[in-house]
Amino acid sequence: MSCKATVVMLQVVVASVLTLCCSAMAADRDDKPRQPTRQWIVYILPHSHVDIGYTCLQPEVERTQWRNIDLALDLCRKTADYPAEARFKWNTEVLWAVDSYLREAPPKKQQQLIEAIRAGQIELHALYGNELTGLCRPEELLRLCECAQRLSKRCGVKIDTALISDVPGCTWGIVPALAQAGVKYFSIGPNHSARIGRTLDVWADKPFYWVAPDGRQKVLCWVPYKGYALGHTKFKLDQDLPEQLAQLERANYPYDIVQLRWSIQGDNTPPDASLSEVVKNWNAKHEYPKMIIATASEMFREFEKRYGDKIPSFRGDWTPYWEDGAGSSARETAINRTTAERLVQAETLWAMLNPAWYPVDRFSAAWRNVILYNEHTWGSCYSIEKPDWQIVKDQWKIKQAFAIDGDTQSRELLIVATAGRGAEPKIPEPRWAAGVDVFNTSSWPRTDLVVLPKGSTKPGEVVLGPDGRPVPSQRLSTGELAFLAKDVPPLAGKRFSIAAGKAPMEGKAKAEGTRLSSPAVTLQIDPLSGTIVSLRGNAIDAELCDTASGVALNRYYYVLGDKVKEAQQAGPAKVSVKESGPLVASLLVESDAPGCAKFTREYRVIDGLDRVDIINVLDKKAVRRKEGVHLGFAFNVPEGVMRMDIPWAVIQPEVDQLPGACKNWFTVGRWVDVSNQDYGVTWATLDAPLVEVGAITADKIGIRHPNTWLRKLEPSQTLYSWVMNNHWFTNYRAEQEGPTTFRYALRPHKQYDPVAAQRFGIECSQPLVAVPARGAAPSGRPFLELDTPDVIVASIKPSADRNAWIIRLFGAAGRPAEVGLRWGDATPKAVWLSNLAEERSRAVTGPISVAAWEVVTLRAERPAP
Repeated sequence: MSCKATVVMLQVVVASVLTLCCSAMAADRDDKPRQPTRQWIVYILPHSHVDIGYTCLQPEVERTQWRNIDLALDLCRKTADYPAEARFKWNTEVLWAVDSYLREAPPKKQQQLIEAIRAGQIELHALYGNELTGLCRPEELLRLCECAQRLSKRCGVKIDTALISDVPGCTWGIVPALAQAGVKYFSIGPNHSARIGRTLDVWADKPFYWVAPDGRQKVLCWVPYKGYALGHTKFKLDQDLPEQLAQLERANYPYDIVQLRWSIQGDNTPPDASLSEVVKNWNAKHEYPKMIIATASEMFREFEKRYGDKIPSFRGDWTPYWEDGAGSSARETAINRTTAERLVQAETLWAMLNPAWYPVDRFSAAWRNVILYNEHTWGSCYSIEKPDWQIVKDQWKIKQAFAIDGDTQSRELLIVATAGRGAEPKIPEPRWAAGVDVFNTSSWPRTDLVVLPKGSTKPGEVVLGPDGRPVPSQRLSTGELAFLAKDVPPLAGKRFSIAAGKAPMEGKAKAEGTRLSSPAVTLQIDPLSGTIVSLRGNAIDAELCDTASGVALNRYYYVLGDKVKEAQQAGPAKVSVKESGPLVASLLVESDAPGCAKFTREYRVIDGLDRVDIINVLDKKAVRRKEGVHLGFAFNVPEGVMRMDIPWAVIQPEVDQLPGACKNWFTVGRWVDVSNQDYGVTWATLDAPLVEVGAITADKIGIRHPNTWLRKLEPSQTLYSWVMNNHWFTNYRAEQEGPTTFRYALRPHKQYDPVAAQRFGIECSQPLVAVPARGAAPSGRPFLELDTPDVIVASIKPSADRNAWIIRLFGAAGRPAEVGLRWGDATPKAVWLSNLAEERSRAVTGPISVAAWEVVTLRAERPAP
């Protein structure tokens, strides 16, 4: 008889001569030259893809993921005496279900999980959910890892690895956010087919260091073959692995370590109970390739140990692809954006006014709602196919509630912050008779319009400043009272009082016919279309509106399907004066618009401010045919460079993007700027995050081949705010209806100033806070001041233990800076460099170095009361 033996790997090319004798008979002789066999090590990372909804109602998904934890614990116990490489381990992927398990499971089960975590059998990962990071505000990105800090302390383990699944692409700001949380490694498992652009084509099995915008921090990223869903296909580990390794060999893959994500069957599914047996049997038969069941951090640490000096580094925004789905629920998306900004302001006020009573759990609950709204699961897998099914409606109600509840929580936390002033806080009565306290939650002086509710100012319309002198005010056509709060100090407040009499008719804001003007800006409205056809900054000798393109500013476009060339515009406009001045002047434009029951635009200028406010209200009809609503803004800035605000960075489209990033649309934080060497315009968006550059390019319906996506963007001074769509084939909403507001602001300026752009975006998104006056008047002394304009305070909050203030500085100028701190009434005992865990790192005794676009977290110990 003859027999064949498996050749054990060799490191050089040899002529193999094998002669084996069995039953005194000669074996086959093989004299063929052989290539060296690699010492492949295949790390298999078991996990369940966490979709918070999609497969069933969210509470049922939560219970399913709890059962998955129990099953994983059971498999760890059952395989404890297996060879080390075959012992079962579990990667939690994200912390949403772990968080609730460790709150609600019986104490014995909680302790079993904690022990398995400490033993390295189950690994916690840094992110709370599989987030659409492009939708996140800067502070929100950091809060994605807040739960990880808490569980790290409770379980006594270090969490240095993050996983994300399904989602293709992440905003660049995720890198400093992860670094602040102590995360070194990032396993990114995108969907392998659905609207992912060139994500896998470019990045599959090409590990790289993703360098943060500040150039100081980096995270090791790795996109595995087939993303997270290899186990959802027909792939069999013990049958198909050799061919996958051969593919890597043909692609000149330079490493011997391979990452395989292993999530079987589909979303929210249980652990693979057969995995340990498969690995044990494979390794018993084969010296190499060797399979190892592992946690993600084990795999990354070994990979970096071997190849850290060979891994390439990249900088830029990995502009994500799936954030477009948020345009299918535009009203709730706008609410959630505002909630995240309001929570930052509320925490700042608690730090300034009442840190000893800071409600840690209430803020955690509010931030959790914000995060869960921006988590990638919007609704049911049947959301488009069967939108009238009850389960589809029920899943959407739960998703919608994250936005609605977060909004309610943030409003209460903001109001209560101003009520306690050192005592136990309670929700106050909304009485304005004693006047108005106006707080500035920014780190620079602010002047802005304050609008008080109708019926709140019965004494009259005269507003007096702290010095008793009248300030500009105006009773609006809505019955509200508006006044200009001038020079409110940074991180401080001013008290204004209301006196009897009519508002003084002072100011130069005017609305006449189709023209608006103030001492700073002038604009002209086209009486037929209702768009802005002329925009001038009175300090700039240039027309800033591009009418030659036919787009002008704030033009409505409605696209059915992907028929961009057949885009429809709004009908004839009716223009009327809404506010005639002298403080506030505005024009109201009413139109019919395809896809809408009504389209209303208000254009507003304010004497004392250098901006134009745009308030668009779309009363949307329910349409299930694929549609998109776009608002065009074409700026006449010859050779202008477009820059975009994203969390913790500023990018130029094309220039500052990673290969394979989305170019068909962008998710913008607060602003876009278009400037040449002499002048430009900053465009702020409060409610709508999606932007297209140069043309309407959001025309991708359904699953699309990678080659159909844009590969290059040419420079442009035109952008489109993509405000609504239902382009998806699953998960997102099939229709939306009713009034939704989209607010913008335009600020003409001279040369581009990154700090001015940052401040303008924040001022629009975080307005001055006006509350009924109570107790002693604010002192007007800044809580904290910085001695350079190049750095801003991005947020301030009381620490979770209430013993310190946590301050985040941001290098907003895009250049290195040294910043000193000047404290007001409360000087801290000591200041430390810190992190997301709010730990002490290094004492601060002088100016603080802040790199361009760097986030620096400080812990300032509160003085004794």
